[in-house]
Amino acid sequence: MSEKLKVGILGGTGMVGQRFISLLDNHPWFEVVTIAASPRSAGKTYAEAVGDHWKIETPMPEAVKNIIVKNVSDVEDVASGVDFVFSAVNMTKDEIKKIEEDYAKTETPVVSNNSAHRWTPDVPMVVPELNPQHLDVIESQKKRLGTTRGFIVVKPNCSIQSYTPALHALKKFEPVEVVATTYQAISGAGKTFKEWPEMEGNIIPFIGGEEEKSEEEPLRIWGEVKDGQIVKAEGPVITTQCIRVPVLNGHTAAVFVNFKNKPSKEEILKAWKEFKGMPQELELPSAPKQFIQYLEEDDRPQVRLDVDYENGMGVSLGRLREDKIYDYKFIGLSHNTKRGAAGGAVLIAELLAAKKYITAK
Repeated sequence: MSEKLKVGILGGTGMVGQRFISLLDNHPWFEVVTIAASPRSAGKTYAEAVGDHWKIETPMPEAVKNIIVKNVSDVEDVASGVDFVFSAVNMTKDEIKKIEEDYAKTETPVVSNNSAHRWTPDVPMVVPELNPQHLDVIESQKKRLGTTRGFIVVKPNCSIQSYTPALHALKKFEPVEVVATTYQAISGAGKTFKEWPEMEGNIIPFIGGEEEKSEEEPLRIWGEVKDGQIVKAEGPVITTQCIRVPVLNGHTAAVFVNFKNKPSKEEILKAWKEFKGMPQELELPSAPKQFIQYLEEDDRPQVRLDVDYENGMGVSLGRLREDKIYDYKFIGLSHNTKRGAAGGAVLIAELLAAKKYITAK
């Protein structure tokens, strides 16, 4: 790409917004030129607006410190200087739906980390390795919005990244029943231990709305494009429990699965090892070279050892074995703010740019 695309970050002061800022530092295709946030941050430099609330393990990039934060509600002003935006705004679902459509109607593509549009029928919800064909509905969405280049694409819930890719790689064996318990890091709630000290040494067996998302969103990823809309798949049947655990980054899943056509262990391992998708074929900048790794050790994957596999963009699996009730069980691990949030959205934007859905204005 000869010239970098100009990027705006909506909700740039929150944890996911900060992760976007961090991941886009020195990105080969994209350059952050605009940051927008709430009115209380508008008018300040980004460094002033964030203050001592920088939550990422690497320092704030020098290139963004003196960017003057804009009011995210000044849609025309924010959109005027960028080719597309990432959305990580903290608003009500209805407010997010409206403001993301408002940005799209300025002919500015929106790549969203939010859940508001995940079930809008003509908005693709994409894991680039799994369902890039869903981008086909963008043309129908643009007709509805009355745009020529403006549209919305969303990424799915962070928790499903730890097991959905593993199941997707085994689709030819037809999974029919899945039980998944996810053990989710506190950064998934936008928190650090400094801000949430009661999580130290603690487990909370409830995350609002998470189980419904974890059970339904994989079915939309596996759905079909019909008449300009995405129709979710009928199966497999998925039931989940989602638990908050005292880990900063990394969602772990314990998964049990029954198949219509039960594979051998060797067939499963082969399918995982050989699985790749469009990001790998296109060699996108953020794409993991090996999307899924399987670890043979009994005590892997571990958050401390494996969460940053492939710069946090890969999925680590382990402990595959037959079960007394289900065909197989295994453990999955993914980085929730990289692959599961901002990194996943950056990879979507790279795919959109490679496919010419996003171009310079």
